[in-house]
Parts: sequence; C-alpha cells; structure tokens
Amino acid sequence: MRPTPIPPQPGQESVWDYPRPAILQDTDKHLKVICNGIVLAETSNGKRVLETSHPPTYYFPPEDVKLEYLTETSRKIPCEWKGICLYSDIKIGDKYIQYGSWRYFQPTPDFVSIQTYYAFIPALMDACYVDDELATPQAGDLYGGWITKDIVGPFKGGPGTWGW
Repeated sequence: MRPTPIPPQPGQESVWDYPRPAILQDTDKHLKVICNGIVLAETSNGKRVLETSHPPTYYFPPEDVKLEYLTETSRKIPCEWKGICLYSDIKIGDKYIQYGSWRYFQPTPDFVSIQTYYAFIPALMDACYVDDELATPQAGDLYGGWITKDIVGPFKGGPGTWGW
C-alpha cells in the first residue's frame, strides 16, 4: 500500500514526485563523506540518482575519492534500472567497513555516465554532508539515500516499507 506523501514546502522536493524507473542527474551541490575522521570523498561535480520513494543517492567522480582506502570485492548486485554494481570495502586506520561503497561497473545505457563513480552507504560513515548540511542516512541495510531538509517522504527503507 502506497503511503500518504508529505506535501513539499517551497524549496523542497517530494520523493513521491521522483520517477520510476530511476533517473540520473548532475548536481553541483557540495558533497562530502567523512570516515574514521578523514574526508574520504568530496566533490561539487557529483551525480544523484532519483527514484520514487527514495531520497537521492549521491555519486562521486573517482578523482574526488581517496581510492587508496577502497578495495573492490567480489560482491555484485544487479539493479533493474542502473545495472550491476560492484562493492568495495573501506579500510582507514583501524576502521574496516565491509561493503561501504559501490559503483556500477556494468551500467545500463541510461547510467553509463556513473560507470566510474562511487557511492557510499551513509549509515556506515561518520558523516555525509550536502552543502554543509549533515545528511540523515536512509533506513535499511540495502539503501544509500541521503535525507536533507529539502527532501520530504515518507521514505522507503524502514520497517513495513518493503512493498512500496
């Protein structure tokens, strides 16, 4: 059953106005990921994926990620809209995060432009920022959405939302 969307206020977007299938957009918002006290990724040349009921997932170009902390794994997961992603583990000092990042190494035609870009699971990071606003991680073990004050839900990911 579809939930009742929260009406967006001026300057806000509703995740219920996002399309299905998902789409990819460029964003010039300043994005930053902090992990174990260091800036792991930072860009103003990111991309975001928008999909009905999900807050945006942000993707970073490889030149704006400290790739020396990422190790690709053999874990691959298909997405019907975006293609096949490959997960990376993150190791910074004594902190180890299994499957903390991913990229679409076999993207579908609409998502080819993020083939080399990396996304991060915000719930596993110290902090993720959009234009200096601390983002709230999307709930659930499978999702990488970033919730900010300009995005309204309700959001898929929490208990009871699997069928949305």
